[in-house]
Amino acid sequence: MNLIGLAQRIKAQRRDLDLTLEQVAARTGLTRSVLSKVENFRVTPSLPTLIKISVALGVSVADLVAGLEERPQLIVVRKGEGSQIDRDRPGSKIIYESLAHQRTTKTMEPLLLTVPGGTARKQALAHEGEEFLLVLSGSVELEYGSEVERLRSGDSAYFDAHVEHRLNNPNKRPAQVLCVFGGRV
Repeated sequence: MNLIGLAQRIKAQRRDLDLTLEQVAARTGLTRSVLSKVENFRVTPSLPTLIKISVALGVSVADLVAGLEERPQLIVVRKGEGSQIDRDRPGSKIIYESLAHQRTTKTMEPLLLTVPGGTARKQALAHEGEEFLLVLSGSVELEYGSEVERLRSGDSAYFDAHVEHRLNNPNKRPAQVLCVFGGRV
């Protein structure tokens, strides 16, 4: 199932109802933190959690997941046609662009990250699965647990994403990074 699509639908439905995360938390018995992680595809909601969310939002689980299992064999996303994803706001200024948004069922999620100069995500975060990074232009620092690796254009990193990590760009110019989430996406 396309978990990014599911996360986006949950967030869109909550916003359409003009509800805050706190209000949905009160309706579900879940924490604001858990709901935020679901909406930002940091965690995969269990079926009981998804049911609580759907009830709180006044939609069926079927409506939330409708069409998310469709799987065209080939999709092509032309330069500039990726789908921008709202992720890690306001804690990050990184721009996330999905490069496979038209394929809903997948085992990996390729994203093009634009990391503005002089920025970093406020805090390191962990999530399920694995991650691959390839710096396409510029340079960034990858904080992974207690390690810091400087990655320049052409450098890559592959790691277990359950360890807290973040990208920093201490430079003046933006960097572009191909990021691929693997495993349970």
